[in-house]
Amino acid sequence: MNDKKIKITKMNGCGNDFVFLDMEEFQKANLPIDVFVKKVCNRHTGIGADGVIIPDIENTDDADIKWHYYNSDGTKAQMCGNGMRCFAKYVTDNGLVSKKTFTVKTDAGIITTTMNDDGTVTVNMGKPVLEPKKIPFNALNNLNQKILVKNREFVVNAVSMGNPHCIIYTEEDDLMTLAKTYGKSIEYSSMFPEKTNVEFVKVKSRQEVDVGVWERGCGITLACGTGACAVSVASILNNLTDSNVKVNLPGGTLNVKWQGNIDDTEYNVFMTGTCEYSFFAEYLL
Repeated sequence: MNDKKIKITKMNGCGNDFVFLDMEEFQKANLPIDVFVKKVCNRHTGIGADGVIIPDIENTDDADIKWHYYNSDGTKAQMCGNGMRCFAKYVTDNGLVSKKTFTVKTDAGIITTTMNDDGTVTVNMGKPVLEPKKIPFNALNNLNQKILVKNREFVVNAVSMGNPHCIIYTEEDDLMTLAKTYGKSIEYSSMFPEKTNVEFVKVKSRQEVDVGVWERGCGITLACGTGACAVSVASILNNLTDSNVKVNLPGGTLNVKWQGNIDDTEYNVFMTGTCEYSFFAEYLL
């Protein structure tokens, strides 16, 4: 029997699930990071997760702590909103950070998180990226562009929250079927040179939307924090919702606030939601 044991923690934010481990535990594996991540995230032979998150207290530079985030396919991602809420709780509970409000260095920049007294976590997700070249999105405008996928035309909106998102509004109720049917093809569309996350959205009111998610590098997921933020920004810019948006995802609800509008987009996006421990374990390699 292999006696190489690695201590891990499983957490989830609205059903978006992650494996956490400290850097020294990862180093025990002695495997390339992409190989390790794909092995751990496999839902049949591994632990099963949408991603792996590793805190880093050594190379923080101008932030309180740094993270390394990997999608389940082994690719590194710039940002993950649900993962960031779980990260905030993990590093606070494990004494890696002692402040209620602290900064995290990510590949999308410095992110500020706050542990709220009611157990929720608020993440300052920064300013949305709306310029097509910076998303990146191969179009002259980021809003209401047409795309043809599997002989069906969609009107898409592109927003980056540190990672690219494609938002599509629909009157259909079965958002997850839409995501399963068209998500992968849109993810790999030539309009998105770095691939994209995909959100199908049904607007319920000026304050509430339902969302189905296809996540870049993962496929179908129960929630996406950056996706909820991107959806809220696109909805506000299209005058479909007000500045406070309740985003209903298959795994739970997030609350997103953005004070921007079509004429003034220089505001940060704030996302608030819950996060939970699933279990603690030793993983045998």
